[in-house]
Amino acid sequence: MPDWRMAWQTTDDLAAFDAAALDFLRAQPTQNTILLSIPSVLRERGLQAFGDSGPRFGWYEDANGAVSAAFLQTPPHPLLVSDLPDEAAARSLVEVLRTSGRPLPGINGPQPVAEALASAWCAETGAVAREGAKHRLYLLGELTWPSPLPAGAARIATSDDLDLLLAWFVDFAEEVGDPVINAQRAVVDRLDYGGLTLWEVDGAPVSMAGITRLLEGDGIRVGPVYTPKALRGRGYAAAATAAVCESAFERGAREVSLFTDLANPTSNALYQRLGFRPLGDRVVFRFEG
Repeated sequence: MPDWRMAWQTTDDLAAFDAAALDFLRAQPTQNTILLSIPSVLRERGLQAFGDSGPRFGWYEDANGAVSAAFLQTPPHPLLVSDLPDEAAARSLVEVLRTSGRPLPGINGPQPVAEALASAWCAETGAVAREGAKHRLYLLGELTWPSPLPAGAARIATSDDLDLLLAWFVDFAEEVGDPVINAQRAVVDRLDYGGLTLWEVDGAPVSMAGITRLLEGDGIRVGPVYTPKALRGRGYAAAATAAVCESAFERGAREVSLFTDLANPTSNALYQRLGFRPLGDRVVFRFEG
């Protein structure tokens, strides 16, 4: 029999979400890095930072107000969800989402959670779930710079690099199959806090690596990392990544993380050589019908 003391609370109010769920999220800043970074952008750029429709938020709590799970969605993107405490939380979340009357384009979460939610959603609604990219979450231990270090040096990108960065952001998004809705807004946001680093050789940029702001819980996530195809295989991405990791610690990060595409063995091997260790996998399901 369900325990009705455990329940999902939902809101469109970011401040209410922060008040209820922030302590839960920042207790594990790496595992919850996306659920911490998206609200960080919303606070800075407004609730329409990721699309024209307002976001929605939710958290799972017991009768004493203890929170053990959270979600958020910024339409038109899939719902982002944390780990869930049990099957009852998954079943009740599907019911909350189904009865909300809002469209649900997909689920993005830890692999077992996303699979369970997608299966339950399809059983309830008749939708078909299409599995998208799988990503592995890594946490940096001791940073190991590439050796030998490639030619060149790192520098923080500035507004003078805007055109190049816009082109690289679009190229990166097309490669990974995740189009940027507003590339200029994404790049300008990073430039505002010095969140993009270029590796240069003889004054010419050859690779790019980004980091988030310092998030609640003192975590920073690396990404995107991009090198044009013609310049790959020379160690530039590894050097740029090492540079932004060092910068992240200088900014006060307690944990530095990143996601890789599991379909790309080269990048997974590269980051492990730099000192990253795997924590778990996430998967995206998109719904049709």
